[in-house]
Amino acid sequence: QVQLVESGGGLVQAGGSLRLSCVTSRRTSRSYVMGWFRQAPGKEREFVAYISWSGGWTDYAESVKGRFTISRDNAKITVYLQMNSLKPEDTAVYSCAQSGSYEDYDQARTYEYWGQGTQVTVSS
Repeated sequence: QVQLVESGGGLVQAGGSLRLSCVTSRRTSRSYVMGWFRQAPGKEREFVAYISWSGGWTDYAESVKGRFTISRDNAKITVYLQMNSLKPEDTAVYSCAQSGSYEDYDQARTYEYWGQGTQVTVSS
């Protein structure tokens, strides 16, 4: 079993920054990709960003490109999400997830393991 634990959420004013962390308990032979998703009240979960453990390939949702940066520390088995220029519409519960596939990385159904989520609230 793989456990993921997020941290770093909080309340910030619009234009501010936060850095989220996601620590994994272990990597398995099928641990290829880590993703960040978010879910706002009354809305569906949406893809935010992904990174591959090997190669560090990344991709982002259009809504966060240029503002968010995903990175990883292989030694610490930790993934980060640096969020800059935050907007009120970024308010959501942010969750990290681990997938054994490089395909469909923007689809939540691809991911096998999930963290409990961390709340990010951006005030206007």
